[in-house]
Amino acid sequence: MLRLGLIAVFASAGAALAQTWCGKNYMEGSPIVPPGGQFPIPATSFSPLLAFRCAPVIKPYLPEDAFTSAAILIDTPIVYSEIAGTAPVGIPEEGPLGVLSVIIEAEGKRLSTGIVPLNVTKYELSFSLLELAPKKGIYDVTCSATYAAHNGLETFTASTELAYVPSPTDGSSVVKMDARTGALLAKPATGNGGDYETVLPVGFFTGFTNYIAANLSLINEAQEKGYPTALAERGTDMTDQIHPIPTFGNLTQLQEVIARIEEVGMYLMYDMRWAYMNDTELTAQVNLVKNSPALLLWYTGDEPDGSSDPLDAAAHAYDLIYELDGYHPVSLCLNCYDYYWSNYTAGADIVMQDTYMISNNATFSSEWHTPCTPDFGDCGCDDCKGVFEDISERMDHFAYRLWVNGWDRSKTVWAVPQAFGDEDSAWDARYWTGWPTGPEFVLQSALAINHGGTGVIAWAAPTTDDIWEYASVLAQSSATLKEYILNDAAVFQHVFSNQIDIGLWTVGEKTLVLATNLNYANEMFDLATVPGLKTAPVVEVLHSGATLEGSVITFTSVGTGSFIFG
Repeated sequence: MLRLGLIAVFASAGAALAQTWCGKNYMEGSPIVPPGGQFPIPATSFSPLLAFRCAPVIKPYLPEDAFTSAAILIDTPIVYSEIAGTAPVGIPEEGPLGVLSVIIEAEGKRLSTGIVPLNVTKYELSFSLLELAPKKGIYDVTCSATYAAHNGLETFTASTELAYVPSPTDGSSVVKMDARTGALLAKPATGNGGDYETVLPVGFFTGFTNYIAANLSLINEAQEKGYPTALAERGTDMTDQIHPIPTFGNLTQLQEVIARIEEVGMYLMYDMRWAYMNDTELTAQVNLVKNSPALLLWYTGDEPDGSSDPLDAAAHAYDLIYELDGYHPVSLCLNCYDYYWSNYTAGADIVMQDTYMISNNATFSSEWHTPCTPDFGDCGCDDCKGVFEDISERMDHFAYRLWVNGWDRSKTVWAVPQAFGDEDSAWDARYWTGWPTGPEFVLQSALAINHGGTGVIAWAAPTTDDIWEYASVLAQSSATLKEYILNDAAVFQHVFSNQIDIGLWTVGEKTLVLATNLNYANEMFDLATVPGLKTAPVVEVLHSGATLEGSVITFTSVGTGSFIFG
């Protein structure tokens, strides 16, 4: 857990601050009223549809990229559901599907042309940034395609936004997103120069005034433990949950904390949960922090769907942050299983989920003395079953919704594992009777990564020594894990058997295996059953209760292990 950052220590189950949670009544005696806001299920099509889509590979591009190859990604999947941007396509009943002739234009200028096969994803068409001038804001890009169908020519169009921005005049950091993988690309957080590298964030939300700002050596400890990411928020005490923070309250402490983060070379996620709906306060905080070379990303809404924040609040904050900064991505965390998901997610580049199912009664609230159903109740883990699969299901649903909306190239999903531990942390006894063990923390993180997570930011530090040490094991492995998980050349395979969840990323002749045991019992899995996997030679990457002998992984209860084969 990152003992780093600045965040008010208490946000998980905010039901007591609202009359509803996730749009549901939860007080005893309240009527059952369906909350609405469910994600619409796309209609099925009995004829083939083309989901023609395009997106820039990198956001944002800079003048420094002008003499390298920029590119637009083209997706051409054939689908049978009416997801965003689909249109009928006259493909042959048998034989080759054929190709599309694609033209890419930006505000009247032709950037690129190319031939793209049907039913492919992430097909790159290169273009030159020298055709454009860097500007604050975005270029509107149109992608047009022509297909020679059996009954004549068919045309398709898609649009996207291209950010080609001036280099920061103050020399501050720029963090890019790679649409091929969802990875963040950043230079070293010290500000002393260096190349862009992929970042697999492993960090924690943390307390500020009474924790990190009160003991700056915790930042050094976190860096020594291998944590690459620190999270921060200008919180001072619990009153900040209700009242806005004074614009420059604790300014000296904040500057000291950020300076120490830069000094040790950690990254910072700056949390504005208490300010994101106040334009004046948000503007002040963005302008205060945006020039730090350690800044990795912004964080705005914390469970805005749970507390039913205005549906356009996150998107409004997103637009304002990009107007003020434009060099760092924006994130938020959603708590609800399915409540106006698209409205809130529209205001983020990175959407997180915080499914806290450990030591939780997911079906009955002892606090409110009511059951929890899809239409009623608040048990702290919305529409959960109380099993680890709640995490993987939530991750899969988020990824599916991004795909349906056509956002799977422009947004990515991170996980917020349950890591509160003991009465001195963010533990909320109303909903949870205990806290995770270290191995349970690693399991949650690995499970989320196996289901598409590109970042792990846990709630919250301070935590138990057990979680702190096991999280360090994960953090120290992140530099190796990212070379596979965030590699655009990786071929991914997923295996789930007997509640053992395994992700496999193959790059060239080598395969990274990340395997976790969802059982509270010892288990074994023979990797020889995975087709095509070479099980020797092998290098261990992560050990959290899983050992390998030959091709067989032996797991302890809720154990996790990672290995590189080949």
